[in-house]
Order: sequence, then structure tokens, then C-alpha cells
Amino acid sequence: MSTSERPEMVPVSGRARMFFAPVQRDQDSPTIFDPSAGFDPDAPASPWIDLGWVENVKRSATAKMGSVRTGPQGETRAQFRLQGEARLSLDFRQWGKLQMALASSTQHMNVLASDGTVPQPSGGHPIPAVTLGAGSSAQTLALDAVSLAKFAVGDLVVVDVDYSTQTGYIGTGVSGAYVANGADVQYDPDYVRRVSYNVGRVAQIGSTSLTLEQPLLGGAPLPSAKQQKVVAFVDREGASFFQEWSGLIVLPQRCGGTVCFYYPRLQSAAVSAETTHAIADDVHSTALHAEFMAMPVKDSVDSEQVVCYRVYLPAKNAPMY
Repeated sequence: MSTSERPEMVPVSGRARMFFAPVQRDQDSPTIFDPSAGFDPDAPASPWIDLGWVENVKRSATAKMGSVRTGPQGETRAQFRLQGEARLSLDFRQWGKLQMALASSTQHMNVLASDGTVPQPSGGHPIPAVTLGAGSSAQTLALDAVSLAKFAVGDLVVVDVDYSTQTGYIGTGVSGAYVANGADVQYDPDYVRRVSYNVGRVAQIGSTSLTLEQPLLGGAPLPSAKQQKVVAFVDREGASFFQEWSGLIVLPQRCGGTVCFYYPRLQSAAVSAETTHAIADDVHSTALHAEFMAMPVKDSVDSEQVVCYRVYLPAKNAPMY
């Protein structure tokens, strides 16, 4: 076969799919994507989260190069990098809690069910949280009969600890905000649950517990965790927190090989924005536009600074080159 007739070397893919996983912010520790372990987009390994298909993916490098010049005419003898940076932009076609968070540049908040007093743009005075019972897990939440009666199948709930003047990154399992001074949040006991990613939808209610459709993103609740109902999500332009997650773009294989782009650390790099996509003359969908700055990590193989890994998984029996 001639070199112009090698279709197994031409990656042809469907819509790009995006997966995200938490970064341990206090340690700058990303979630690792290991191409030697394989990756099934239809059943991503934990903690990778499928955020659906994305459009208008644009990768751009902003690294600056320098050169070493020698000789009377200043010939270039070597090159070096002054700084390694990259940016990524895309449109999320689906709306959800994590898609909204990543498309904003700051805290993403749960709007807690309110008692109708003290209206606030981020949600008014919330109905008090209920305490979990012993034996609760990431998907099964133990509650007494009185507390169970306050929830129904289909409700969204958040499960996390009370805020009690703690500072630094807060939120069980996933950092939802950074508190430098406890006085800034007025010692609101519900603040952690306002920004927590430990959110799930009630699938079933029994006599002593309720079951969620999926395990809580932040994992099993802490012994002191409490539960509240969530009615909406909100993010705010102008606040100070920067979202940071590990990102993986997969171009699913139709023929040829599979291409992946792994970003160990992506920080939000633009304020909230949306794009519209026409469906019919008077019907359109609204997509979430997201922009990110790729932050560097040190590769343990040789201590090189890296912002993105481009991975090619060749099709079976594909030539080397």
C-alpha cells in the first residue's frame, strides 16, 4: 500500500468529549491520566467525570522562546524556553453543576432551599440542615424518619460539614472556595454546603436512609456532615476564587487512532460567557463558553515542566510512520 493509502493512520473521530477530575489544591496535586492504563470514554475510571461533548475546542500555546547567538554575525546556536504556558477554550453544549463551575472563573454555589426570609442573590436564609446518621456512604445517606420526610425522590441535596471559622480551601473531597479570613463569610454555618461539590439527586427513599443516583463527587461524608436541599446553582462574576481541575479531551475513534489531550492543571481564565447555536429560525441553544490557563507540573520521569500532554493511541496494525 502506498503512503497515500493508509487510512489506519488518519484519526477520524466523532464529537470531542471532555472529562475533568479534581486537583488537590493545597498540594498542587492533579489527577493523573496514564495512557498505559487505557481509557474508556463510555466508562471513565474514577475520579474522571464525563461532562459530555464540547465544541469549538481551541488549543493555543503562549510559550516564549529565546535563543543563544554567537559569532561575529550573531548566528543562532541554541534555543531555550523563557516560559511555558498554554490556553484552552471550548463550549460546553450541556449545562450542569460542574460545567457551570468550569465555565465561570470563581466560586460556584449551591442555592439552598430557603425559608423565605432575608432574600439574597445567592439564596436567602436556608432551611436548617439535618444531621446524617452513622453508616452513611457516598451514595447512601442515613437519616431519621423526621429528616427523611423533608426530602422527596428527585430532590437535589448537598452533604458537607458546617462552617466553623476554618480557613484555606474548603469543601469535602473537592475545593469549592478559599477562605482567607473567617470574618469574610460572617461565620455562616451553611457556607461550606453553599460551595461544596458533594451534591447528588435522590433516587430512592427508604425507612432509614435515602439513596442517590450517583455517588457524591467528594466521596463519603465526614462524621459531622449535614444535609440540605438544593434548588438551583449560581456563579458570580467578579469574585476572587479561581477554579482549578485536571482536564482530558478525548477525540473518540471512528477509524484510525484515538487522540487525547491531557491537561494536569487547568485554571479558569475568563469571566462567564455564553454562545448560541441555531436550531431553527426562532429556536437556539445556549452553550457555556469556557477559557482556561494551563498551569505547569513537574514530570517525575525527568523533572521537566509540562503544561499539556498530547497522546496518540494508534489503531491496531497501524504503521509506525
